Amino acid sequence: MIKKIKAFVSWSGGKDSCLSCYEAAQSKDIEVSYLLNMISENGKHSRSHGISSDLLRLQAEAMGIPIIQKAVGKSYEEEFKKAITVLKDRDVQAGVFGDIDVQEHRDWIERVCNELQIKPLFPLWKRKRKKIMERFIETGFQTIIVATNSEFLGEDWLGRRLDKEFSKDIESLGNVDICGENGEYHTFVYDGPIFTEPVRFIKGKKILREKNWFLELIQ
Repeated sequence: MIKKIKAFVSWSGGKDSCLSCYEAAQSKDIEVSYLLNMISENGKHSRSHGISSDLLRLQAEAMGIPIIQKAVGKSYEEEFKKAITVLKDRDVQAGVFGDIDVQEHRDWIERVCNELQIKPLFPLWKRKRKKIMERFIETGFQTIIVATNSEFLGEDWLGRRLDKEFSKDIESLGNVDICGENGEYHTFVYDGPIFTEPVRFIKGKKILREKNWFLELIQ
């Protein structure tokens, strides 16, 4: 019997980290053992998506995967390395990342992982955007938009579900990456094939911070 490699998933709570987690879990060589979630310095929400830390923990519970949440102060890299060191002490040997094709970010991940002797895995790397979106939707994940960059998408996009209609509408805009790879929008996954039950929440108010719109999600 081949022993599986223990891996953590770099977790944002959104579609790309969720799909990369799903794809990694399908591998006969990988055991997804932890979710690693970098959160704000005050510990209240995710750095990238503005999702409540409590809701991210509920995601992990619904998936049956332990989550490690690491608050970030001045140095993201320093705190990220500390978190990975803790995971290494728990026999984790690889990290799963949801990047698609931003080479600069991949280069950073590979440098940091190589320094710590962790194998970086990129299940979505260089896949065609449309194929990624189709795969995500057809696999059965349930997701909503929780943040947008107002330079590309207005507040009316907040709360929309990722479905075939959304995919068609976002593609028709022309100036927006359909997967939001450049930060045009962010998502929250609340159900799907790796969930034992849906994450329950209600939609709250819409908040504008600098150039970004956020949808408050309430437990």
